[in-house]
Amino acid sequence: MEREITEIERELRLIGRHVAMGAFGTRGRLDRSAYLLLSRIEIEGPMSIGQLAEAFGLDTSTVNRQTASLLRSGVAERIPDPDGGVARKVRITPEGLRRLHADRAWATDGLGVVLAGWTREDLDGFARVLARFNMAVEEHEGRYWPRTGLSGTSGLSGTVVPHGRRSEEDLG
Repeated sequence: MEREITEIERELRLIGRHVAMGAFGTRGRLDRSAYLLLSRIEIEGPMSIGQLAEAFGLDTSTVNRQTASLLRSGVAERIPDPDGGVARKVRITPEGLRRLHADRAWATDGLGVVLAGWTREDLDGFARVLARFNMAVEEHEGRYWPRTGLSGTSGLSGTVVPHGRRSEEDLG
């Protein structure tokens, strides 16, 4: 098993290199932290600095700097808490949503080119294994990425909740 884990580490390192070389920071594209923060806010709706810090396992000063950059670039804005809380929340602006969707389309188009020769079964299996891996990491860290609205043949449709966790729909 040690050999397999070493091979997995190498491949994950290489994936990180490919992402760093082209996916983020290209002129006109969101940087990595902006892409991740906006993606999370898109899924969950407006979030406070504290909620974002907790979601990403970062300290609030780091998230505060990152969100300040979002605010300066016009891709996010601060709003009063819609639920009446004291903390202000960060919400995506229409420009932020446009840029997030454009970057996501650019990334998925690039993946489509790279994976063009793969069969539907290969793609399905790869998606399932990646989701399983990510959920194992999330379980280990105790921080979960919400997975709603997934579709396709991967078996990950609907709201995906890690083992032992309940979705809001279950709590309803």
